[in-house]
Amino acid sequence: MPAPKRKPAAKPAAATAAPVANTRASKLEKLGLCSDMDLVLHLPMRYEDETKIVSIQRASMIGASIAQVEGVVTSCDIQYRPRRQLVVTIADDTGKLVMRFLNFYGSQTKQLAVGTRIRARGEIRHGFFGAEMVHPNYKVVLEGAPLPDVLTPVYPSGEGLSQTFLRKSIADAMQHIAWRDTLSPAQLAAQQLMPFEAAVRLLHNPPPEGNEHALENRSHPAWVRMKFDELLAQQLSLKRARIARRAKNARALPLVGSLSAAFQAALPFILTKAQQRVVMEISNDLRASFPMQRLLQGDVGSGKTVVAALAVAQAIDSGYQAVLMAPTEILADQHFRKIAAWMEPLDVSVAWLTGSLKKKRKLMALDRIKSGEAQLVIGTHALIQDTVQFAKLGLVIVDEQHRFGVGQRLALRNKTISESSGSDALPDETNAAAVVPHQLMMSATPIPRTLAMTYYADLEISVIDELPPGRTPIVTRAVDQNRRDEVIDRVHAAVRDGRQVYWVCPLIGESEALQLQTATETYATLAEALPDLRIGLVHGRLKQAEKQEVMDAFSAGACHVLVATTVIEVGVDVPNASLMVIEHAERFGLSQLHQLRGRVGRGSAASICLLLYQSPLGQIAKQRLMTMRETTDGFEIARCDLEIRGPGEFLGARQSGQAMLRFADLTTDQWLVDRARDLAQALLQEQTPENVGTINAHLARWLGGKEDFLKV
Repeated sequence: MPAPKRKPAAKPAAATAAPVANTRASKLEKLGLCSDMDLVLHLPMRYEDETKIVSIQRASMIGASIAQVEGVVTSCDIQYRPRRQLVVTIADDTGKLVMRFLNFYGSQTKQLAVGTRIRARGEIRHGFFGAEMVHPNYKVVLEGAPLPDVLTPVYPSGEGLSQTFLRKSIADAMQHIAWRDTLSPAQLAAQQLMPFEAAVRLLHNPPPEGNEHALENRSHPAWVRMKFDELLAQQLSLKRARIARRAKNARALPLVGSLSAAFQAALPFILTKAQQRVVMEISNDLRASFPMQRLLQGDVGSGKTVVAALAVAQAIDSGYQAVLMAPTEILADQHFRKIAAWMEPLDVSVAWLTGSLKKKRKLMALDRIKSGEAQLVIGTHALIQDTVQFAKLGLVIVDEQHRFGVGQRLALRNKTISESSGSDALPDETNAAAVVPHQLMMSATPIPRTLAMTYYADLEISVIDELPPGRTPIVTRAVDQNRRDEVIDRVHAAVRDGRQVYWVCPLIGESEALQLQTATETYATLAEALPDLRIGLVHGRLKQAEKQEVMDAFSAGACHVLVATTVIEVGVDVPNASLMVIEHAERFGLSQLHQLRGRVGRGSAASICLLLYQSPLGQIAKQRLMTMRETTDGFEIARCDLEIRGPGEFLGARQSGQAMLRFADLTTDQWLVDRARDLAQALLQEQTPENVGTINAHLARWLGGKEDFLKV
């Protein structure tokens, strides 16, 4: 009987190669590594020195430090004391060393068979059986194998991407890219910068005799070049965005007419000088025929909403619609109730649009918006859906802009271009005749000056740096969780005095990972401890109608204590609330603590914020709580938060494609920001062919088509 024919082995191997390659490519894309230049600019986060070997005896004498040794395996055993582990002993001419693996593959017992020569690098510890390394990096080598002559880079990675694969991918990419420097020799000399190619090659393969400390803390001249280039790309993009915006068309909104006058006359208070100044800045922008893009920032309770309402009044006076988008239904509802209460008595038609609206009401709202009957539209993310069409949109207001993803803000801005009616509305924004609405972004998270200059260089910025008169200062105290009973007594006393209380918790349900006091547990505890009080509970998992019912009861004074998650962080305005308790305050960021504290102190009564914390506190948590106790100035808090957390807290949800600063640090590299800003300004002012070429090449290298994500 003839033997059956064997299938060729090459085909299955080839068939499996492509899926593996595709999988790795998709994992690289998740890291934002889509091109050769992306890989080349994927710089090491640290280095390992594999250029020298020390004897096992000397390594044992060094103590708790990193060392690289080489030896031959003398034993390899799986042991069970107290848990399953792989214990391997290697030896050289000077002594023995144990390598211990608590997590290992079965194949490692074959790889580390007795007689195999191993080169291992790790931290030396002294265990019961002498010197040992736990989970060292190791590789099988031949006797006399050469050592590397450069430091070994360790790159930021992701699941399924080994350092070996990343190093090879980056080395391959470096063979294919164009190394032409985007800066001229004169510019390099003026800025005292290394050439681009030399800087990149050094960072990927630094010599062992180089300044390793300067490489690690990113002060080395090679890192300075990378930081400068990154900042220059950002400044060029933002400044070019400002120039491009001024070349676009917008509907001029020149009239400050009867509605604006009636609105100001109906207000029960006088605007502060800071509010009046900001109103004038916005009003002047709205009169222009190019789109306003202004950031309105002010501390908690500084009166941004009334300023926004006056901008709305000017848009409506001029015959156009306005839209206000907020990140949560609670905040959007607060705006709707407050602004509608001001506007509707003045015969302004206000529409409400959120994702939770019933279908019939939603369709009615959409019809009113499309027909132009709705002069002001207030809502949430639902406003960026394709079904929303405006008749004559002139002004877009985005509240708490950092809470939206950049793509969401782009969608609201861009949809109004293609969907606006009239002869001047064109579907392509790049067309010079396209009409762009004016845009006002608001933030109650004050942005430090250095951050504003760096990330918002394309925006005009208005600051309300004055609180309305009559606001009482808020006293802040940090209280250990062990004194919870005293805090509950304080809550009872506040309610007996006719005041209301917020109690904020960081989680809704139980979490084994964090073991925090939850909102539901706190609600049950307070209800039991204070049976004579009416206590409400609000969190993100409640239906909107249920949340609104509780919020309405609290606003009306029918609920004494509101237990909530951070859904009440912004927008809730109950002047009678004078006590804020923040559970596990050490888990919150500074800006969030400041926002939560701002829910009290809105009336005439003295207000208190109690920060309940769990001991022991880490250093960062101590810094936060100390800052909260020492100041109520939002701008000082923002400055401290920038030092502690970096810029992400202020800039909002990052979305795929957005260019963040990967290398520059605003707390230490402000001198580079200033230099990059000055060079960007010089390049853009003199539009010579050489400068235009420099700008385009630099932006292509560093942003690669991601510029739009810096413009909103």
